[in-house]
Amino acid sequence: MIGLRRFVEAMARAGYGDRVTADVPLAGYTSFGVGGSADLLAVAQRVEDLVSWVRLAREAEVACLVLGSGTNVLVSDRGVRGLVIINECRDHQISDEGLLRAESGCLFCELAGETVKAGWAGLEWAVGIPGTLGGAVVGNAGAYGGYVGDILVEAVLLRADGRVERAPREALHYGYRTSALKREDPAKPRTIVLEARLALRPGDADELRERARAVTEQRLAHTPRGACAGSTFMRTEHYPAGFLIEQAGLKGYRIGGAQVSERHANFIMNTGSATAEDIARLILYVQERVWRDLAQRLEPEIQLIGDWPGDGLRVEAGHPERTS
Repeated sequence: MIGLRRFVEAMARAGYGDRVTADVPLAGYTSFGVGGSADLLAVAQRVEDLVSWVRLAREAEVACLVLGSGTNVLVSDRGVRGLVIINECRDHQISDEGLLRAESGCLFCELAGETVKAGWAGLEWAVGIPGTLGGAVVGNAGAYGGYVGDILVEAVLLRADGRVERAPREALHYGYRTSALKREDPAKPRTIVLEARLALRPGDADELRERARAVTEQRLAHTPRGACAGSTFMRTEHYPAGFLIEQAGLKGYRIGGAQVSERHANFIMNTGSATAEDIARLILYVQERVWRDLAQRLEPEIQLIGDWPGDGLRVEAGHPERTS
């Protein structure tokens, strides 16, 4: 509490006193529609403010979480201790040479749509992908053969020690759905993506629109409607996660208000009454069943954030565990 009070006082001295709110429910900021409250919440629409607030929080020894559009995350029913910053920094522009410079709060699917309309190729595969550019850079978002890491030139990063630096693509060590940023220790202050620069190439506008239309149709044909966080698990080395979950007979399986989608088994849905614990326990159960029945390890794409009970559930990347 001392750190929170120190942070609020520092925000007031810096002229940001009216930008921070206490005890804000986070369910409305996530695509699952679940989760408890943040101790403090602020909405950043300028990168300068985002950087200032993160630095002030770290100086006050207050935990700080930057949240984009709330996809690929599951917020604990107990909420999040410390400060949550909603990233709405969305300035962007495309140079005459096709270099897209965009702030990390830009909605990824909207960026893709704009580049297609402008006749620039390289992001048409991303039409319809939820989330923000910052999350896409961290997780090396991809679909239909395209990946962010293939077109990233450099990212502007806020490091844990408060430094702002430019990192070329090579420094991010991209892999399938991962990067050096994603592999950072979650128990320590993490690097925050502020901006990214992507190299696009000239394309035929009609062909790009047709490609985007086909991608959209395919996505709509296979993606369930409703409250979810997108794909729950990563593809294994040999099999799509949805195929394995279906082979384990888990389509439609429920825990509380959480359900494995009947339409696509790699989506876990909030049917309307789910708690975060329901969803987390269903993730764990799916991992356990697929491992028991098929000897395949499923690695979650979804990140559990917030104040999870130490004597309850832990979902580890690659294997499930129960703690007692």
